[in-house]
Amino acid sequence: MHRPKRIDWRRVATVAVVFVCVTYAPLAMTELWPYTNPSAPRFGEWVLSRVVSAQYVTDALATRIEPYRRNLVPMIVHSVLGGVLMLLGPAQLLTAVRRRIRLHRAVGVVFAVTVYVSMAGAAIYLARTAPEDAFSGPAFWIVLATILVGTVLSVTFGILAAVGGFPDLHQRWMLLCYAFLMTAPLLRLEWGVLPWVMPGHSMESVNRVAIMHLGSLVTFGALLASRAMDRRTDVRGVTGTWAPTPVLAAAHLAGAGALAWIAWSYWGWGTTGQRLLVAYLLPYAAMYAVIAVRGRRAGREGRSWAREEWRLHVTALCLAPVLSAGAALPFEHALGLDRQAALSAGVTIGCGVLAFAATTVVSLRVMYGRAVVKREGVAAARRARRLSRVA
Repeated sequence: MHRPKRIDWRRVATVAVVFVCVTYAPLAMTELWPYTNPSAPRFGEWVLSRVVSAQYVTDALATRIEPYRRNLVPMIVHSVLGGVLMLLGPAQLLTAVRRRIRLHRAVGVVFAVTVYVSMAGAAIYLARTAPEDAFSGPAFWIVLATILVGTVLSVTFGILAAVGGFPDLHQRWMLLCYAFLMTAPLLRLEWGVLPWVMPGHSMESVNRVAIMHLGSLVTFGALLASRAMDRRTDVRGVTGTWAPTPVLAAAHLAGAGALAWIAWSYWGWGTTGQRLLVAYLLPYAAMYAVIAVRGRRAGREGRSWAREEWRLHVTALCLAPVLSAGAALPFEHALGLDRQAALSAGVTIGCGVLAFAATTVVSLRVMYGRAVVKREGVAAARRARRLSRVA
C-alpha cells in the first residue's frame, strides 16, 4: 500500500495568499471608478451583490458617497496602488524563495515606494475625515490609522534591516508589512462570509465584528510565515531568554485579569456585545494555543532560537488585552467616545500593536546577539595579540 502524501501546508498557504491577492487586485484598482463615472463597471459591487444581496451593497455604500467624493484623488491613489501592492507582494515572496536576488531588490524598491505613496493617500483621507464620519464609526477609523502607521513603520524597518545586513529581520518586517496590507482583501472576504453567519445585519455591523480579530489574524499569519522560513536552530550571540519564567508568569496574570474585565464589559452590553466578544475571544484563544504549543515543542527539540521567538510573541499576546483595556480610557476622553466604542477601539488594535512590539523585541534580540559576537571577536583578537607579544 502506498502511504498518503503529507500535505505541504506552507505551499497551500502560499497558493491561497497568492490567489487572494491576484483576485483582489483588479477589484481594488477599480473600486472607486463609479465615484468618478456613474456608468463605470462595478466589479466589486457586482460580486458582493451576488454573494449576499443587492440591498446589502446599496445600504452599505449609501453613506460613503460624500466622504469618498470629498477625498476622491487621494482615495484613487490609495486604492489603485493598493491593487498594485497586491501583485508586488507575491512577486517579492517568490523571488525571495527562489533566490533571485537582483530581481528581488528591484521589485523591493518599487514595492517600498508604492507603499509610501499609497499610504500617503490613505493618510490624507483619514486626516480629512472625522472619526465619527468613518465607515462603521470611530473604532474603524482608529483601526485604519493603526494599520497605516504599522504598514509604514514595517516597510521602513525592513529597509533599514536590509541596509544593515540583517536579512532575517528584513524578512520578518516585510512579512509584517504585507500582513497589514492583507487586511484589505480579508475584510472584503468577511463582507461576503459573515452575512451568512449574521443574517439580516448590515455591512456596518459586519465591519464591527471583523475588526475584532482581523488585525490579530494577519499579524499571526506573518509570525507563522516568518517561523516557517527560518530553519535555524540557534542564532550566534543569542543565549538565554529575554522572557524568563517570572516575566512570562506576570504577563499571563496581567493578561488574564484584563481579559476577564473585557469579557465582563462586553457581556453586560447584551447580544451585540456578546457577539463582539466571541469574535475576539475565539481567534485569540486559537492563536495562544498554537504559539504556546509550538514554543514548548521547540524547547523539547532543542531549537533555542525558535523557542525564544515563540516565547517573546506569547508574552506579547498575553499583554495585548492589557493594552486594549488601558487604551479604552484615553480613547473615551480624548476622542469623546462612549465606553463601548472606546473599548472596542482598544480591543481591535491590541493584538496588532503588541505583535509589532514583539517583532521589534525580536529584532533587538538579534542585533544584540551580533553585538555580543562582535565584542567577543574583538576581545579574542586582543588576547591573541597579547599572546603573540609574549611569545
